[in-house]
Amino acid sequence: DRNAQRERDAMSEEWVIGIVGGSGLYEIDALEDAQWIEVKSPFGDPSDAILCGRIAGVKVRFLPRHGRGHRILPGQLNARANVDAMKRAGCTDLLAISAVGSLSESLAPGHFAAVDQFIDRTQGRPSTFFDSGLVAHVSMGDPVCPRLSGFAADAVERAGGTVRRGATYLAMEGPQFSTRAESKLYRSWGAEVIGMTGMPEAKLAREAELPYALMAMVTDYDSWRDKEAAVDVSDILETMHANGEIARKAIEKLCALLPDRREPSPIDTALEYAIITAPEQRDATLMTKLDAVAGRVLNGSEN
Repeated sequence: DRNAQRERDAMSEEWVIGIVGGSGLYEIDALEDAQWIEVKSPFGDPSDAILCGRIAGVKVRFLPRHGRGHRILPGQLNARANVDAMKRAGCTDLLAISAVGSLSESLAPGHFAAVDQFIDRTQGRPSTFFDSGLVAHVSMGDPVCPRLSGFAADAVERAGGTVRRGATYLAMEGPQFSTRAESKLYRSWGAEVIGMTGMPEAKLAREAELPYALMAMVTDYDSWRDKEAAVDVSDILETMHANGEIARKAIEKLCALLPDRREPSPIDTALEYAIITAPEQRDATLMTKLDAVAGRVLNGSEN
């Protein structure tokens, strides 16, 4: 309708790129006006403060997913607070950069993959901002933003990396790595990379109306190769270091690639018709808690 179109037109402004990833990704010489800012969330404590700055004139917001020094287990990450804090920090788009194992011969350690699908095998992690008193159902058929994912893949290539465009990510609970039987099972399902942090992060980004992409950095072949040793942390760390150099360069390339004007994305209005609780039945306390995530629709329409 006309009101929704006006809102989409108003969103055609500047990019504010949120990056959630490893603790060292923000160590970029090109980052200007850098400052750490504490952002409070009603969903608890984010993993860390957010590093705000500019690269090639583009506003960027870095959040170390596991906290500086890698302090937080994958299953104990407060993904709701992280995504909510990034939304409060003004992010228009959210790029995740994550280490993964490979479940495919064609994705060798050192390669990158622009993820386009997920299989969620996590357990007990809060996976929605909504609750009884305010019910919403967002579409996750296509869980990543093709525009942001494409820009990220282009950036990795320009940084000298090898990237696969499109891969299915199996999100496991961890923190242990897979058994050989599990690794083979996931391959039979069509999963191509495996990690511990992509879910529920991608689901929450969609609820927050943040176009989301995940650039996976392949560190190992998981445990499905019978004639090879199982996953070893020392090998992963060595590959992560090399991948990290490319990832940092790719972030610079990404900012330089972005058009001057950010055209609206359909994901900017993902909640347009998703909230189904009648206005008179909505929980006022929860509505206040969702001021950043869903304020656009809760305060601006009767959906």
